[in-house]
Amino acid sequence: MKLSAPTTIVFLISLVIAIIGLLGRYAGISMPLENFHVMLVAWIVLTAGCMMKGI
Repeated sequence: MKLSAPTTIVFLISLVIAIIGLLGRYAGISMPLENFHVMLVAWIVLTAGCMMKGI
């Protein structure tokens, strides 16, 4: 499997999701999901961006 760098938009989307997860943890913002799950989604988006060329 050949990995490629994620596009800027995929990186920014995963960064925003990760920031939301961190705000939920440290700023006390309540969310319907656990903070771990939000951070997991951010990681999955970033990983998918690295694994799929052209996304």
